[in-house]
Amino acid sequence: MGVLLPREELAVVIRKLQKNGKKVVFTNGVFDLVHAGHVRLLKKAKKYGNVLVIGMNSDSSVRMIKGPKRPIVEEKYRAELLCSLQPIDYVTIFSEATPEKTIELLKPDVHVKGGDWKAESLPEAKIVRSYGGQVVIENSQCDITTSTIIKKIIDVYSKG
Repeated sequence: MGVLLPREELAVVIRKLQKNGKKVVFTNGVFDLVHAGHVRLLKKAKKYGNVLVIGMNSDSSVRMIKGPKRPIVEEKYRAELLCSLQPIDYVTIFSEATPEKTIELLKPDVHVKGGDWKAESLPEAKIVRSYGGQVVIENSQCDITTSTIIKKIIDVYSKG
């Protein structure tokens, strides 16, 4: 069962874990409507280390990057769901559009992003590499996205 912590408290926990030889993996996202693509990515990410930390966008952050109609699910419920998923050890919520400040504070050993990204275009990649961390792009090999789920719901239920 994962634990939800403010990032400042989580940074202290991570330092202790790393001091004890644990490899910390970080990934981030909105996790609005959690689906198989998310789960596959989380399982792959966990294989890069001992501890999996999730940086989750806050509701205000989601509105900044996805628009005023999102998120569908409030942050407290998204965080609760993530904490219940087996691969996840810790969850923290950030309010910025990107996880740069969170990564700078936490300094995970590995930062994993989904295959729809390129390492060169990740704003946080430079930060991860600056302290010797590794950036990994993993493909979930799943064609489902939250946006396609929302579109299907609208299509199916708008036809009366």
